[in-house]
Amino acid sequence: MTNGTLPVKRQRTGGGLAEPESTDDARTRDEQLRRQLLMSLIFPSMLMPMMSTMSRVALPVIRDTFEIPEDVTAWVSAAFTLTFMTMMSVYGRLGDVIDRKKLLLFGITVFFCGTSVTLTADSMPQLILGQMIAGLGVAGMMPLGMALISSFFPARDRGRALGTWATVGPATGFVGSFIAGFLVAGWGWKGAYVTSWALSLFAVIAVWKGIPSNPPARDESRPIRSFDWGGVVLLAAGLACFVCYLSSRAITGVPSLEDWRFLTASVVMLTTFVLRERRHPDPFVAPQLLFNLRFAQSSFCAATRMICMGGLSILIPLYLTDIHGLHPAQLGAMLVINSGSMALIVRIGGGLADRWTSRGLVSVGILIQAIVLMIFSRLPGSSSLLVVGLSLGLHGFGAGLMHAALHRYVMDSVPKERAGAAAGVYNMFRFLGGVIGTSLGGVFLRQYLEDGVPTIGAYQQSFFIFVFIGLVGSVMATQLREKRQLATGGGR
Repeated sequence: MTNGTLPVKRQRTGGGLAEPESTDDARTRDEQLRRQLLMSLIFPSMLMPMMSTMSRVALPVIRDTFEIPEDVTAWVSAAFTLTFMTMMSVYGRLGDVIDRKKLLLFGITVFFCGTSVTLTADSMPQLILGQMIAGLGVAGMMPLGMALISSFFPARDRGRALGTWATVGPATGFVGSFIAGFLVAGWGWKGAYVTSWALSLFAVIAVWKGIPSNPPARDESRPIRSFDWGGVVLLAAGLACFVCYLSSRAITGVPSLEDWRFLTASVVMLTTFVLRERRHPDPFVAPQLLFNLRFAQSSFCAATRMICMGGLSILIPLYLTDIHGLHPAQLGAMLVINSGSMALIVRIGGGLADRWTSRGLVSVGILIQAIVLMIFSRLPGSSSLLVVGLSLGLHGFGAGLMHAALHRYVMDSVPKERAGAAAGVYNMFRFLGGVIGTSLGGVFLRQYLEDGVPTIGAYQQSFFIFVFIGLVGSVMATQLREKRQLATGGGR
């Protein structure tokens, strides 16, 4: 696989002899190819945030159309993220031994099929199935993109490149939320998925034309046959059972957080997975990665960031609909504020990540999230939309500030030859946090409503629970240490 070194071209001299490019020409060409790579990754990187942000606007309409409770409504987002996160590490691991361009094209095709199923759905099971297939396909966009950037960009430019690339998500959310409001208002909940379906066609063209192939030196079928598929199944099933335990009502009818069969199965499968990986000759997740302290710390911080974001992603659309009576177009406009704020700060955060330590950026970013959640837990039902909008903007600022810093920190903690696997596992843990936050947000809200708590009180108490999660993440972030700090005794 490529190690980031771009091929050297030779130029014709007047006598017809081939001469290597000059250093300046080679450097210019390399920079052009890197820019082309970065631009070509934009379209596939838009698929996941486009689907998730536009789906958020549709959640209140889906809830009312199918007449389902809040914890079941959360499964619309959770189903997509569940397959998305469990397959991330598979794509990342395969990306270390198989042409990443082929994997990107395969994933986009699967996403297109899943979105097609969603658009034709007339029942909740079919809708959830379509979301699961779409998540299965789009899972590779992030780890493969991170690995490609980490491989082709030198260390001095990597933070800025990752920051630029990471801006795509919030920027897409900014546009997606706004467009989704009008589409849902005009065509119902299915309107939220049309744009993602069309975007996947452009993504295929962008990847096909703009991303260089990096075929491995050996037959690609060999790593597929020898791949640790048993480990994949154990990990995916263990995580799926854990999510089902968090929100079991929609599956078994048992109240959420009370079906111990799912929790027991999850513990057994995940324990078996760890034991298997320690003995397997070519493990799906290398034991060194599982016990890499820097990798574990940054993954935990990323997960807490996403738990807070996941909780807001399910609670805010329902809150604005139930408490403030917003229609889909108005709801989409309000959700733009969070994504827009994040889009504005992410690239700046990427530049800061190259100059400052990740510890400060991540700790402050998660603390800001906790403060915003505290604000929402205290807002009365009569609060103005201006206050709500400012709070959403502040949350976007905090979430965006640490985004690239986390990416750079985790990729710097592993050797380059394991970049794909590390990116996949890191993003899996990151979005596991998103699934947990989304599921718990729906579960807590539904439980408070069933207990007879007034609607505004149910929302306030649900927001308050996530404050503690944010505070834990902020404290953990203070323990992050850069390599240069470790080399000098922790920066003393």
